[in-house]
Amino acid sequence: MRSVRICLLIPQSGAAGLWAPSAEACGRLAVDEINRISGILRRPVELRIVNAGETGATAGRAARDAIEIDGVDGIVGMLPSFARDFVARAARGRVPFIYTPQFEGRSTPDVMATGETAEELLAPAIQWLSESRRARRYFLCGNDYIWPRSSLQIARALITRFGGTVTGESYLPVGQHDFDEMLDRIKVTRSDVVLPYFLGGDCIAFNRAFCAAGLSSRVLRFSSAIDETVAYGLDVNETENLYAASSYYASIRSRNNGAFLERYHMAFGDSPPPVNAFGESCYEGIHSLAALIEEAASLDTRKLTRVYGRTFQQRTARGDQAQSVVGGRHPIYLAQVDGYDFSIIARR
Repeated sequence: MRSVRICLLIPQSGAAGLWAPSAEACGRLAVDEINRISGILRRPVELRIVNAGETGATAGRAARDAIEIDGVDGIVGMLPSFARDFVARAARGRVPFIYTPQFEGRSTPDVMATGETAEELLAPAIQWLSESRRARRYFLCGNDYIWPRSSLQIARALITRFGGTVTGESYLPVGQHDFDEMLDRIKVTRSDVVLPYFLGGDCIAFNRAFCAAGLSSRVLRFSSAIDETVAYGLDVNETENLYAASSYYASIRSRNNGAFLERYHMAFGDSPPPVNAFGESCYEGIHSLAALIEEAASLDTRKLTRVYGRTFQQRTARGDQAQSVVGGRHPIYLAQVDGYDFSIIARR
């Protein structure tokens, strides 16, 4: 009996490469769990870890090769938004494509997204900053591609809604770490809050430069791009006045997360890759794809699309429900970063 082959498509180098170890571990855990039950359609599941590379073009080629050479039956992708459409085109009409990370909220019918949207993450955060920290002046910055630009466009509207003002906006290409001009502008504008939307390794570099410029003691930072893996790339004293938003943190106390962490550490020991939202999204993505195939009793993309948004997946680390709907919404948690700890300060 031929196995069901799932491609986990992730960048293994570049700015987003820092999430590869946790993404692979979470993906392997999900497949092991599925195979322990009955596989998919009573067939064993085989996981293929595929390097998406650092550009949209390399991700598209990797997806095409996985389909045409490796014969995969579905793609679960944790990769930047600039690569999403390339993979969707390669998969279109051939295999289903599950897109797992947080994203700006714009996708096509070829993409079944399971992550949070920018609106979901930013709205409670900006409201909290406005009401609890009396923030009024916001500086927006990030990498120059669709996710940061679209997310910060949404942030502009939210800032206005809550009575704030945007003091400036600045972008750099992925991989470029010359932040001097950007930091000078932040100083001149006397902003209350900076919203840095940088990718992975670039996020670490920006936050280090921000602290070296002496801004961390007097300017708040908020971003949904900051997770445990990014925090581990900073010194303990570089997280002053740093806040984040996500639907998942390893520190969340819930039945779902407790059970997930127990299984994760049983599988990979006491010192596995640190759990984080981007890696955990691969766990969710594989369980989501398995649930859709079982519900549709088919590998056909069109049939899976019809049951997307109304099918329960068997396991989840997010939320409070024992089972969650594939593509459904989850609570958003606001956290303050204290060294390497994410302390939950609000749930929305």
